Amino acid sequence: MGLGDYFQNNRRGLSFELYPPKSDEGVSLLMETVGELMEFAPDFFTCTYGAGGSTRDRTLQILEGVKSRHNIPVASHLTCVGSTRDQLREYLNTAISIGTDHIVALRGDPPKGQTEFTQTEGGLKYANELVAMIRDEFPQLGLAVAGYPEVHQEAPSAEVDLENLKRKVDAGADIIVTQLFYINEDFFRFRDKCVRAGIDIPIVPGILPVTNLSQIQRIASLCKSKLPDSFVDRLGENDDTEWQFSAGVEFAQKQLSELLNQGIPGVHFYVLNKSQATSEVLKALWFVS
Repeated sequence: MGLGDYFQNNRRGLSFELYPPKSDEGVSLLMETVGELMEFAPDFFTCTYGAGGSTRDRTLQILEGVKSRHNIPVASHLTCVGSTRDQLREYLNTAISIGTDHIVALRGDPPKGQTEFTQTEGGLKYANELVAMIRDEFPQLGLAVAGYPEVHQEAPSAEVDLENLKRKVDAGADIIVTQLFYINEDFFRFRDKCVRAGIDIPIVPGILPVTNLSQIQRIASLCKSKLPDSFVDRLGENDDTEWQFSAGVEFAQKQLSELLNQGIPGVHFYVLNKSQATSEVLKALWFVS
């Protein structure tokens, strides 16, 4: 089954995003999380790839472990940062050799300590170039690209951001997975603009259930995602860990319920290598038609 097929023909696709832990103990705990999330019969797992390939080996270790233990499709993130074309090809060949099925193709954020993306000599400058290279040279791989309901923080306008997305789609992307967001109207507006621009591949919302106010404020500030004032006020009513967890799960359930009612083709969860919050959301909604 191709990557786009998970989210078409009346299917409701489901995927989870992992990131590579720094220690072997962290890897073991992550594999427990993966096992718990398998309860929901996901279509695939993705794993992030650090700036400049800083987590390359660990990313491949995670993908190989998930694939071998659960016989489920896996996708590696891949960025243009710090790599030549030949180095990208080398990574892709290695990823394929351990069973990787799909790639999440990204330009990538600047490495820590840098404020602007710098093209590596002999490398690529834009995500659409990475998509085109993979589609041409590694056609067996499914391709996901990123979309930004609230506009990419470096884009000069929503129009330019949409043009950039269209180039990625035209280069051969199978699906669009969005940056996390908490105001559904932003997603619906983005989806409508994509349709008007002639983008006809599945647009999959990316969801991160909130479990802690200070944590989500930090994450949201990094990716320039807005938090509803009413939600922030609600979380701020009580600093008890369990209370904030429950309030965050309740919000995520309502958010996903509305998205499902508006016909999304599926959902991609940013799980932060933990299963509890995502599991609570899915138990309330996923098996209800």
